Amino acid sequence: MGEWSFLSALLDKVQSHSTVVGKVWMSVLFLFRIFILAAGVDKIWGDEQTNMKCNTESPGCKLACYDRSFPISHTRFWVLQILFVSTPTLIYLGHVMLVIRRENKLRGRLEQKLGKNGMIKVPKYSDEHGKVQLKGILLFSYMLQLLSKILLEVGFIVGQYYLYGFILMPTVITFDTYPCRTPVNCFISRPTEKSIFIIFMLTMAIFSVILNIMEMFHLMISRMREKKRRNSVSTPC
Repeated sequence: MGEWSFLSALLDKVQSHSTVVGKVWMSVLFLFRIFILAAGVDKIWGDEQTNMKCNTESPGCKLACYDRSFPISHTRFWVLQILFVSTPTLIYLGHVMLVIRRENKLRGRLEQKLGKNGMIKVPKYSDEHGKVQLKGILLFSYMLQLLSKILLEVGFIVGQYYLYGFILMPTVITFDTYPCRTPVNCFISRPTEKSIFIIFMLTMAIFSVILNIMEMFHLMISRMREKKRRNSVSTPC
């Protein structure tokens, strides 16, 4: 779990600059993906190539069968998925930190110049405590990272299907091309247990897409309601 601590610490900072739905997405990512992947999946998969048993001793046949069936290990694929899906959120965090830093400097200059030239430009995205408001460029940045996460999740879901061609882990794989002289059956260790984890991680990816779509609609509806409320206040009776 130690190798995930740095990523977890960064993503934890995003929570204070996210919506309620965004915080739920973080919980799903931490508890049901990173924690499960770090705590149990690697032990179940282990050295998958060594654990695969084939009914032949032909040199290179077992390696070729494994390479065709698993171009990349499921665990490494899921690690890449988590890293890529987390990247837009980390970029958004960097943008937020940059905005807060700029506005803190602006706030300091305003305190020095107040009473001389007046407040010409005031901070509009953050307060004195570093809490930001999702509007303007920050809202655009937040929506962009949501859209990026949706596209990445869908891309990895489709990529998983094209890489492996199956959802459930097969019990036996038949391989009949070079270097195998005859059709060979290779048996997978713990196929049922691996199938459960494959379905679980796939479900979490789909759930992540749904959460991100919900958050986009939540933000759009909130902005529309806020705009309508401002218009109703500004319009005289």
